[in-house]
Amino acid sequence: MPVPSLKGSSQPSSIFIDALPYIDQGYDEPGVREAAFKLIEEEMRTFRPSRNYLEHLPPLNLHSFETVLIKAEMERLQKNQPMDVLSMKRYELPPPPPGRASDLVAWTECVDNSFAQLEHQMLRITNLELMLENGCEAWKSHIKLLTTMANEEQKKLHDIRKQIQEINWDRKKSQLDAGEKFKQLETSWVGLVSKNYEIELVCNDLRNKIAQAKKSKGLQQ
Repeated sequence: MPVPSLKGSSQPSSIFIDALPYIDQGYDEPGVREAAFKLIEEEMRTFRPSRNYLEHLPPLNLHSFETVLIKAEMERLQKNQPMDVLSMKRYELPPPPPGRASDLVAWTECVDNSFAQLEHQMLRITNLELMLENGCEAWKSHIKLLTTMANEEQKKLHDIRKQIQEINWDRKKSQLDAGEKFKQLETSWVGLVSKNYEIELVCNDLRNKIAQAKKSKGLQQ
């Protein structure tokens, strides 16, 4: 019986099967389950004698995507070392050290550091203002895009489920139709066998009568 496949599937369009699970009976009878497992074991013996079905592939390199920072972090975890505390030094404004309190270069470096910190804070304020001004619209656009993508995937999922349901319905209908045809053929076969049996009985009866007639005729002669 040909079974249709899903649209876009790489499997053959028609697969012939010799079972009709919608109408076949006897699956719950004693010994059927054991016989099925025996057939599965016999089929598995024809496979390659290995439980590792990936052994024909090259070994997996688990470190190909590791960066220097990731390697250092993994080593820290393996050694059970605590995580480094977040450094706040770049946000500090330290004065010159006591030994350089009258050094103009040291004070110049401190002033430059102060200007850098001030510029950094101004940049943060600018980014916050831009986020307050455009962040809502950007998130709305992003959410709209995600919603559109989710709806498209939901539609694809619905179409695939619909195809699966239609295939199941077609399979069930085809099997029920085949089962009805099998019943008709079986009834016809039983009738023909019974008729042949009756004909055979009549033929045997006629042979017996002919033999008796010939025997009576021979005795009369």
